[in-house]
Amino acid sequence: MAWFKRAKPSIRTKDRRDIPEGLWRKCDNCGAALHKKQVEDHLYTCCECDHHFRISPDKYFSLLFDEKKYEEFDDSLRAADPLVFSDTKRYPDRVYSAIEKSGKTEACRNATGLIGGHKTVVSAMDFGFIGGSMGSVVGEKIARAIDKSIEYKAPLIIVSQSGGARMMEGAFSLMQMAKTSAKLLRLGEKKIPYISLMTDPTMGGTSASYAMLGDVNISEPKALIGFAGPRVIKDTIKRDLPEGFQRAEFLLEHGFLDMIVHRRDLKRRLSQLLGHFAA
Repeated sequence: MAWFKRAKPSIRTKDRRDIPEGLWRKCDNCGAALHKKQVEDHLYTCCECDHHFRISPDKYFSLLFDEKKYEEFDDSLRAADPLVFSDTKRYPDRVYSAIEKSGKTEACRNATGLIGGHKTVVSAMDFGFIGGSMGSVVGEKIARAIDKSIEYKAPLIIVSQSGGARMMEGAFSLMQMAKTSAKLLRLGEKKIPYISLMTDPTMGGTSASYAMLGDVNISEPKALIGFAGPRVIKDTIKRDLPEGFQRAEFLLEHGFLDMIVHRRDLKRRLSQLLGHFAA
């Protein structure tokens, strides 16, 4: 006589209903299992711990612009290969692969529309395209967004989401820091407001240039903001670093940010600021 008894299945295999892929998402912070619709309803934040998931420029445009209506511009620009760069693959091949994989054309998109009834220019970066790295096209798009703000005499909002300069373009990428900063100086001379919104992550040359030059510097909660990584800094200064020293809350406490705004309050707060500037 067998020492075990085979368990009778409660549900036959053929009667089981397959769970479609992509319906659930795990929170990167607390590990909670979240339904896709639940995440969307909470503006791509965790309903358990308020963790802010990274979102693309089109989602920021839909979130910020009145009635989700906006007009995109300068979307035809593509990266060149000034250094004929190659690592594990040629740079043009890497760009083409990123376009094919993500359906995006670059790490920055520009749009105009109304926010709280105020004509506004928004330039939003996208970590989903080569880590949101700042190359010549990103610098040019931001420069053109600034020109558009001057043309329309409309406030500018830049949504930063970047790992830093794009190494495949070398010094051409680093030049975008000076280029965008000089353009923002022109915007300031015209007395046109610039609001910088930093999201996770805002690192490297992005944080060292236009991201920190806003008339008002805003961040989403717990966003990673800094120049170099903690290990590089620690190895350089040979000192232990404060816990969370590159998070938005630490930067707010030490005067680098003006405010931290939850994504659900973002449009309301920006509308208030734009109304204040208009007045």
